[in-house]
Formats: sequence, structure tokens, C-alpha cells
Amino acid sequence: MAASERSRPSMFWPLAAIVVPILSAIAKITAIHDEKLPRQGAFVLAPNHYSEFDPLIVALAVFRTGRLPRFMAKESLFRVPVVGWVLKKTGMIPVARTSSTSAAKQTMAQSRELVETGRGVIVYPEGTLTRDPHLWPMRGKSGAVRLALSGDIPLIPVAHWGTQQIMGRYQKGLSLWPPRKPVRVLFGDPVDLSDLKGRAGEPGVLIEATDRLMAAITALLEELRGEQAPAERWNPAQHGQNETGRLEP
Repeated sequence: MAASERSRPSMFWPLAAIVVPILSAIAKITAIHDEKLPRQGAFVLAPNHYSEFDPLIVALAVFRTGRLPRFMAKESLFRVPVVGWVLKKTGMIPVARTSSTSAAKQTMAQSRELVETGRGVIVYPEGTLTRDPHLWPMRGKSGAVRLALSGDIPLIPVAHWGTQQIMGRYQKGLSLWPPRKPVRVLFGDPVDLSDLKGRAGEPGVLIEATDRLMAAITALLEELRGEQAPAERWNPAQHGQNETGRLEP
């Protein structure tokens, strides 16, 4: 049996002691097929995203497997007093807005570090809350697949449903009554990128890999919701929206 990351003393211990009981009182989280998350070694976990509360749900589902939930975070946050210290101590990964060349080098370095340390990271491929009016996954970005391809790291899709009952998209504050709202988290098989290995720099490869990932996440969400997603994935650019979800002037 793989050793649990949770058994190693870290900043996660005091954080978990505070957060886990509170979160468990708010949501009744059921993880389905969480054995598909590697119990050791590097991984990139890619969830759907429709609520600001999502990261806590995914983090607890991962934490319960014995792995530590680490996210990508804006580099600027690492310079904030106290916040930056906590992010560093918990192994979060800084992301800077750079040129395409610098971004490629940054991705290679991050992938190498994940492999060397045997850590996993959670990356939201949509980059922000979905703009789809019915909360289906929208068009993805290439960050998650870049990391996976650069280090030949397992890319695990995951979908969850029920978080919107706790905190809806763009909602201010939490809906705490009734307590322990049910949230289901469904882990999928690793996305097969074997035919794309070593080809990240070729035209269209990242688009193809991202399409496969978003299709896998959408299929998991269809299973959870018992519904079929729209045939065409929501594209903010085609609907006149910017990154904040607001209509472009």
C-alpha cells in the first residue's frame, strides 16, 4: 500500500484540522472511483468549475485519498504577506503571465518538479468559472495538458455536482440550510495522450489534447447529472464574453 502524504507532518495538518470539520458539516461529499487517483507519484487532476466553492470540495475529496491537494496559484499571491508563506509551505505552484517561450520553460520546470517530488497538482482547464448557462464545462485551455505532456504525467479528469446548492455561480455568501448538502465527485480514467507524447510543440496537438480532456470531464458530469451535455461546448469568444463573463462592449 502506498504511503499516505497525509501522514507526513506539514502545513496541511493545522489547515486540515480547521477546514475539514467545517466543510464536512456543510457538504456530504461522496467520492466515486477515487481509486483512479494515483496513490503515489505525480498526477495532474483536472476538474470542472462552476462555483467559487469548488476548490474546497475537490481538495477534501483528494485529501481523503491520502494525497495532498495542491493547486496552481497566481504568482502575485506568493508575494502577499502570510498568504504567500502558506502557499509556499503547502507546495502550491506559482503561475506567472509570461510570453509563450517563457511559459513553455515554466511548464517544463513545473512538470520536472512534480515528477521529482512525486506530487500532484489540481488544474482547472477552463481557467475560470464556466460561462455555460447550464453549468456544463466550456471550452478548455491548455495548461493542464501542457503539464501532463511535458512530464509524461497521468492526466486525471474529475467532475463534481451539487456544489451549486452551497454556493451558486457568482453568488455572494453560502447557503448553509439545510446542512450537509450532497455533493458527488466522480473520478475518471487517465486521458490517453500516448499518441501525443513529445509532440506538444506541433500545431494542433495541444488543442486535440485539451478537447480530449474536456470531453472526458463532460462525460463524467453527464453521468453524475443523468443528462446529456450540449453537442457544442460553450465558447465565451463566440458569445461576446471576456474572461470575467461580462459582455464585451
